[in-house]
Formats: sequence, C-alpha cells, structure tokens
Amino acid sequence: MAMTAATSEIADPSNDEPVLTVGPPTVEDGVAMWRLAGETGVLDVNSRYSYLIWCRDFAATSVVAKLDGEVVGFITGYRRPDAPNVLLVWQVAVGAAARGRGVAGTMLDRVFAQAPGVAFMETTVTPDNEASIAMFTAFARRNSTEIHRSDLFSADLLGDGHEPENLYRIGPIPSEGI
Repeated sequence: MAMTAATSEIADPSNDEPVLTVGPPTVEDGVAMWRLAGETGVLDVNSRYSYLIWCRDFAATSVVAKLDGEVVGFITGYRRPDAPNVLLVWQVAVGAAARGRGVAGTMLDRVFAQAPGVAFMETTVTPDNEASIAMFTAFARRNSTEIHRSDLFSADLLGDGHEPENLYRIGPIPSEGI
C-alpha cells in the first residue's frame, strides 16, 4: 500500500488491478459526486451546486474514492458548529463498480484520520439501511469504542414518505485512530 500526502493509494502496482485513491475532494469532483448520489437510488440528492460548494468549503471533512482517477465513492461530512470535536457524516456513496471492495470502510477511516481533534462521529441512518449500520458498527469496532443509537427525526417530521432517521453516535474515538 502506497501513501501520498493528499491521498491513500491501495493497490499492488505490479498487477493490472485498478488503483484506488482516497482523499479530500476538489471542486472538480463535485459534479461526479452529484451524479453518483443520484445513481445510488437511495440517497437524498442535493443540488449540483450544493456538491460543488461542499467540495469547496468542507473538503477537510469529506473524501472521494477514485479507481484509476474516476470517482467511485464519496463521504460528505462536517464538524458540528456547536461541538467541533464531533464529525457528522452526512452522505456515504459507493458506485456499483466499487461495491464489495471495502471502499466505504476505507473512506470512513480516511475521513476520520484527516479530521484531527475529533473524538466522536455521528451519522443518521434509516432503520432499513442495514449496510450503513454495519459499516458504522464495524468502524466503532475497529476503533475499540461504542456506538449508540437514538431517535432523531421522525418520519412525520421528514415527510414525503421518508423513513425516520436514527442518530448513531460513535465514541469516544481514541486519538491515535485506526
């Protein structure tokens, strides 16, 4: 595994396997992130503009995964303004071509590693999203810490047939990380 200052590269350069890089997004990645969010069929897709702004203003707490330079995954996150030691993970997306390769877990590890001073990670997950629940539970286990679930936003509050969003809080996460 080769590491660079801006990204993590995961591949064996001696074979023809695609090279996976994970690191902060650039504004240019925003359009691909917007498209990928729509392709998942499960994420609430924000405007194209919002992904561009996100990449500009929250790159330090977000990541993109690229296979041979093409965006195949992303995590958007931010530090909570009233609790800067909390990283809230907003969206996690992995394209079909990258599923089953551990990309989501790699991105989660990377976004935590690039956010110094974070002691807790929070996210919201619908009750039927077993893959996300498993991913965040595995992150807590890798970091030898706890994960707690609580109700956050009811289906009535979210409207339009949206499932409720449960809050998952992971931590405290050891400062040495993974």
